[in-house]
Amino acid sequence: MSGGVDSSVAALLLKRRGYSVTGVFMKNWDSLDESGVCNTETDCEDAYRVCQSLDIPFHQVSYIKEYWHEVFSQLLKDYEKGRTPNPDILCNKHIKFNHFHKYAIDTLGADAMATGHYARTSQEDDEVFEQKTTAPQTTLFRDRFEIRNPVRMYQAADLFKDQTFFLSQISQDALRQTMFPLAGLTKDFVKKIAAEAGFHHVLKKKESMGICFIGERNFESFILEYLEPKPGNFVSLEDGAVMGTHKGWFTMTLGQRAKIGGQRDPFFVVDKDITTGDVFVAPTTNHPALFRDMMRTDRFHWVTVEPPAELVKTQMMECRFRFIHQMPLIPCTVTLNMNGSVWISLSRPVRALTPGQFAVLYKGDECLGSGKIMQLGPSEFTLQRGRERLLAAAQQQQEQQTPEPAS
Repeated sequence: MSGGVDSSVAALLLKRRGYSVTGVFMKNWDSLDESGVCNTETDCEDAYRVCQSLDIPFHQVSYIKEYWHEVFSQLLKDYEKGRTPNPDILCNKHIKFNHFHKYAIDTLGADAMATGHYARTSQEDDEVFEQKTTAPQTTLFRDRFEIRNPVRMYQAADLFKDQTFFLSQISQDALRQTMFPLAGLTKDFVKKIAAEAGFHHVLKKKESMGICFIGERNFESFILEYLEPKPGNFVSLEDGAVMGTHKGWFTMTLGQRAKIGGQRDPFFVVDKDITTGDVFVAPTTNHPALFRDMMRTDRFHWVTVEPPAELVKTQMMECRFRFIHQMPLIPCTVTLNMNGSVWISLSRPVRALTPGQFAVLYKGDECLGSGKIMQLGPSEFTLQRGRERLLAAAQQQQEQQTPEPAS
């Protein structure tokens, strides 16, 4: 229970269905270290009030150390390498659906865990209670005769609120023992239930939009509390001119507007060179240097079957892709590499594909899983320049081969 409207209504619905419910609040960020505002205390209080009105037990757990080591440190390493990580996906993978899942099952003795995420699975609620945690596979390949009942993850009924994107790295073991009570509901209906139940203190709260558990802050000043400033130049991609300076490539992500003083027209970040510290910029928000249609991930995490039979058989598969929550899904072709990573080729170029973000794949309304983007294909700008050079070279060759007219 986060102290928000979604998890409060999830608990209420489970209670109404006759389950024995326990509310647990997780604290994952130590507010004492921060000069910024922290809402942890208020959130905890709000979650406790909901549990009191539902007459269910309330517990608090702290994963500050785990969050620091497994999510935040990883985040800082990625920023230093010039990538833009996604802490929400990592937090679900390492904290909620790993440490918290184990706590719920092993310490509290629960049969299942439930969250207020908008997502669906292929299981009926009663099947969740039949699923026992299995020891992780020690061998590289699963026994092909092993009888398993894999659980699939599907988009929620409310497609606008659907959160399968953020759940795309969770393990099959955790998914087998998880219920999503809001699977078939819209956000508006959830708010209506909360209002009728008298949860006015959680209804008044704003939707949380900042970094998972850290909240909304000025990103540049926040990240500079943890990483040494590494000043560098803003360099124009088109003519190589130095246009200004910045405090570190890690304070910016591809596609964002570059804060360069004295420029009449806006410039946008199109690339970074972490060896020189240069950040390359180009004019206009839709510059061809921002558009690419190909990327490679690290070892891909498949939610259900690893990897899908279709992909193993032909080494290629057609599905749909997004790397930002709520962006429209784009048709793509996936190619499997020997090391488990994949190449993803999109049906059209997309703006600001970003290393460090997660490529999340869907087939129909099923979320197949995700992989971190490690490498990008050439941009439209690079391809355009390449074509121009080829054309120029061909013309030159033609001119050299054309005999001089006889006088």
